[in-house]
Amino acid sequence: MKQLEARIIENRRIAKGFCKMRLASTYLAKNSKPGQFIEVKCSEGRELLLRRPLGVHRISNGGIDVLYEVIGKGTKSLSAMEKGDLLDIIGPLGKGFDLFTAKNPPLIVAGGMGVAPLLSLAETLAKKKVKPYVMIGAKTASQMLCDKDFKKLGCFVMVSTEDGSRGHKGYVTDIMRHLLILIRCRVSVIYACGPHPMLKAVSHIADSSGIPCQVSMEERMACGVGVCLGCPVKVKSGGYKMVCKDGPVFDSKEIAW
Repeated sequence: MKQLEARIIENRRIAKGFCKMRLASTYLAKNSKPGQFIEVKCSEGRELLLRRPLGVHRISNGGIDVLYEVIGKGTKSLSAMEKGDLLDIIGPLGKGFDLFTAKNPPLIVAGGMGVAPLLSLAETLAKKKVKPYVMIGAKTASQMLCDKDFKKLGCFVMVSTEDGSRGHKGYVTDIMRHLLILIRCRVSVIYACGPHPMLKAVSHIADSSGIPCQVSMEERMACGVGVCLGCPVKVKSGGYKMVCKDGPVFDSKEIAW
């Protein structure tokens, strides 16, 4: 982990309210792992003092991609940046996913923006000749992200929307349960990222099915290194762990849901 400047290669809108930024940095390319994140300085002024955490979306030879939703002043400022601009970054940070290969394929479960760190995971698995099942959930069709990218990797992809505008009508955990019944739980591990209620449901399904599960927790991580104590998550062993320092990826059995 170090502080560095990365040049923006591309910064474009991929859907309403969602942008993807490509950053040139051989250091980030060589040292980033699926599930890790970077802390980005959004402005030179005093108005936006706190950095914004962005998950590593893709890892290439020359840099990384980040996927973000434009929802506040910080991300709005990021969305206005252009090709050639320099971005002040600290990273890579946090604990990523533990990768292992087994006879049965893994299952990736994404909810909303939770899809952001999971594509780099699928790409890394694909390099190991592992093609996971992928479940993606969103509120509506216009917010469905990255399903085509997963399909290009050869993944079996199923989608759901809460309003039924695309795929199954309901929650992504609905199709998760259906798939596990269909394949008789022949899944080696479950990787999940999304809102807390979804991760709680995924964890309970994984536990009842006897399947190991890793969850990437979504929390506001101001400092990124565990100093500000602003991103605690309660754990079963007692007390709390910091999502930025001890995670963001945890064994789902650690978390006191």
